Amino acid sequence: MPGMPNGGSGNSPEQIGQLRRVPVQQRGRERFEKILSVAAELIEAHGSDALKMSEIVERAGLSFGALYQYFPDKSAVIRTLAERFNEQGRRCVEAELAGVADPVALRQALCTIADEYYAFFRSEPVMRDIWFAAQADRLLQQIDADDMEFHAQVLLSVLARLWPTQPPGQLLAIARLTMQLLAAAVRYAASLEDDEGRAAIALYKKMLPTDFSQLVQG
Repeated sequence: MPGMPNGGSGNSPEQIGQLRRVPVQQRGRERFEKILSVAAELIEAHGSDALKMSEIVERAGLSFGALYQYFPDKSAVIRTLAERFNEQGRRCVEAELAGVADPVALRQALCTIADEYYAFFRSEPVMRDIWFAAQADRLLQQIDADDMEFHAQVLLSVLARLWPTQPPGQLLAIARLTMQLLAAAVRYAASLEDDEGRAAIALYKKMLPTDFSQLVQG
């Protein structure tokens, strides 16, 4: 997900990892976490577009120097929050796919992932705001793309285990498209009222192949 409007840093995707200094000492870690906590509260209340470094300083009780020591701009703050939420999602996907032993279980795991992701974004308005903001932010888009590729690779490992004789390129294409469609379904459902969103997720699950063997070997 890319550089946030009204405060983006203009850095290239290759510079994402250099945008903040992660402290190692306890006092620094406490400040780091306080900044992120306050930023999340402000985003939940007013949205990421309205986030201001001056408000973070005031609410966190820090100096500008202390804030900029860890985050050079608000984009760095938002990207750090996005990466943390992405890490939670990665653990969810890995856990659900780890025990898949047959095509039926694969379909059920994908249904569970869709349900959990939808519930996650409903319960985390900050991440929902950041996820939709990614549509207009180049650096956030890169983080989003990297996260999507991670999920595709996890699914690819399952497909390769279940269908070891199939061409790797075909399996990778299926893995990437499957995860892209899942993310798109959740993103769409999260934009709706909750009842409509749940119905959209239920419809998406009905549209999944009953037997992935037909998809892989077709």
